[in-house]
Amino acid sequence: MGQASTAGATDGPGPRAGSLRVVVTGASGNIGTSVVRSLADDPNVASILALARRRPDWTAPKTTWASVNVAEDPDLAAHFAGADAVIHLAWLFQPTRAPAMTWHNNVIGSERVFRAVAAAHVPALVHASSVAAYAPGPKDRAVDEGWPAHGWPESAYCQENAYVERLLDHFGHEHPEVRTVRLRPGIIVKPESASQQRRVFVGPFLPGALLHPRFLRVLPDVPGLRFQALHTEDAARAFHLAAVRPVAGAFNVAADPVVDAPMLARMFGSRVVRVPHRLARAAVDTAWQLRLLASPGGLFEAVLRFPLMDTTRARTELGWEPAHTSEEAITAFLTGLRHGAGMATPPLAADSPGGRLHEVVTGIGRRP
Repeated sequence: MGQASTAGATDGPGPRAGSLRVVVTGASGNIGTSVVRSLADDPNVASILALARRRPDWTAPKTTWASVNVAEDPDLAAHFAGADAVIHLAWLFQPTRAPAMTWHNNVIGSERVFRAVAAAHVPALVHASSVAAYAPGPKDRAVDEGWPAHGWPESAYCQENAYVERLLDHFGHEHPEVRTVRLRPGIIVKPESASQQRRVFVGPFLPGALLHPRFLRVLPDVPGLRFQALHTEDAARAFHLAAVRPVAGAFNVAADPVVDAPMLARMFGSRVVRVPHRLARAAVDTAWQLRLLASPGGLFEAVLRFPLMDTTRARTELGWEPAHTSEEAITAFLTGLRHGAGMATPPLAADSPGGRLHEVVTGIGRRP
């Protein structure tokens, strides 16, 4: 689906070395901060315009920040003027209890970004899709980029990813002059994203210290719980390469090995206990309904159905190789979670204003 997995490099000369100007939307988040750092280290990149709804205290060399809401800004094209590439990362997962808000940011915002890219005559667009865009797939073999990208119908996050891919298909047909790339990464983690991802995906009732190996003596193994993960720095490198190299189309991005309960049990020295699917889903649904969990059962169901992705194309055509294994990425993330790690950006702050009590009072899963 979408741009065919056989799509290759585009023809024609690129920008002069050392003259590249790149715009990054959603630059203050988990992926965005690492993408900005990666671009800043590239001598061929002259400048980075980092866009975020709230300006952070953190920055990087060659980087200018602007406060921009992609779903609301009246003139996105003005921010994109003169850019050689736009990397679109602006995405909201929360509030999951207000899907109209996430749809407005993720779908309407993405459509506005795509239109602004065309209006500003930007020659390259790199869009952050996800494994969540894929239809349910196999867990015993890897699929390439031609696997259907229909998402899982119970999850707003999956459906938004899939819908935006359809918008990108249409954009590609209307604007063949724009080199368009979509990356479909697995679950992306780094130590500095731990506090944010705890807030966004779990909620305030997970003590970080509980994730120490001495406390995790038993790990549940739910049928279908096999997924792919990668370190954010490795994901950022893939976005960086997609922006500066003459490639187009879709790329799966993930590290080895596949993450499952036996792998996690080896990491923690724990014992695996098989948990029936129906019981696990009922537990997640109940926790969600009681406002004890930030993620709904539909997303849990989607993770159980994510296909395993073949990353051959990213390695051969994009020239991408992860520097970290999935085990190393998860170990670093869990260390960050235990220590309450974060960064000096509003999304990645080690603690939200008002702390965990504020998360509870404002409604778990109700506000970004």
